[in-house]
Amino acid sequence: MMRRISGIVVALALLSGCSWFGDKDNTEPPAELTAFNEQVKLKRIWSRDTGSGTDEQFVQLVPFVAGERVFVADRSGAVRAYTLDKGEQLWHAKTRVAISAGPGGGDGLMVVGSSDADLIALDAETGEERWRTAVSSEVLSVPLIYRGIVVVQTVDGYLAGLDASSGERLWVQGRTVPVLTLRGTSTALVEGGAVIAGFANGKITALDIKSGAPLWEAVVAVPSGRSELQRMVDVDANPVVRDGVLYVVSFQGQMAAVGLQNGRLLWNRDMSAYAGIAVDAGQVYVTDENSEVWALDRDTGASLWKQSALRRRALTGPTVAGGYVAVGDFAGYVHLLARLDGSIVGRVKVDSKGILAPPVALGDRLLVLGAGGKLVLYQLEPV
Repeated sequence: MMRRISGIVVALALLSGCSWFGDKDNTEPPAELTAFNEQVKLKRIWSRDTGSGTDEQFVQLVPFVAGERVFVADRSGAVRAYTLDKGEQLWHAKTRVAISAGPGGGDGLMVVGSSDADLIALDAETGEERWRTAVSSEVLSVPLIYRGIVVVQTVDGYLAGLDASSGERLWVQGRTVPVLTLRGTSTALVEGGAVIAGFANGKITALDIKSGAPLWEAVVAVPSGRSELQRMVDVDANPVVRDGVLYVVSFQGQMAAVGLQNGRLLWNRDMSAYAGIAVDAGQVYVTDENSEVWALDRDTGASLWKQSALRRRALTGPTVAGGYVAVGDFAGYVHLLARLDGSIVGRVKVDSKGILAPPVALGDRLLVLGAGGKLVLYQLEPV
């Protein structure tokens, strides 16, 4: 475990361009924001301070929407529920752990994971704790719940299914973790009774959700290069399914479209990304490692446009909201891009601590959780 943690630290230091020996930082600076033709306004409906946020840690704290309720967690261990229409707090639970992922919801539960390998389930109606259990290591991916089974992926390469009523482990599958990895784990998804998860070895796997039995495995990227840094091919961006096709991307590897039923490769192209992807009826959107946003043709993977004006601004993964693509950045801005050509058409400052989680699309509304704990619901209105 210590070898893995050291690997993460070294990898992030090298990727940032910072020197371990006090030399001048030669990292390319973030792009400066420039004037743009505003075509849509983000009108604030309500705003709430939800606690300490991520506490300056790179952790997957995301807002979860279920019906007319919004659920959020913070690094200090608090989980809160709000009404979606007015942002009124319904309950506040204290887990007393360092939450590192979640919440994920389903079956009347809200589940969070911790840096100390805790998995905690709360009643979605009241916030009362239902159960807590230990998993194999830190949880950095959002737990998911499907038909009585909680699925959680841990940083040591294990994917486990647990009984949603008790937290009892039902099955577990593991994959070898490379010496160096990015600090992050993609969140698994469920389609047709199959759990689909990406791993740090550049592979994506489909498992039967009831038994954990492997259904198929696809290679997204093959490690290459002489150094462990060059061989990093983590699948950290959450995979997305649309119309029976799985879209997935790796760091220093490939963007790929894969048949959901059998894992057969439909197309692939060179791409390096870890922040996230989104898909609409005709296009795939991806934020690459340099924070350039791409639109690709869904059927072929061909490039349609690239937006480079936000380069190196540590963008989140993209979210499709109405006729726009939304991304957050390190300075706490949400930027709206036109789906047709990627031009910037809207912008708003949300949280001075930055934005780590992709915005959540709710029709023509956008829900944003800042790293400092500010939760804001916006209405998208054409100018």
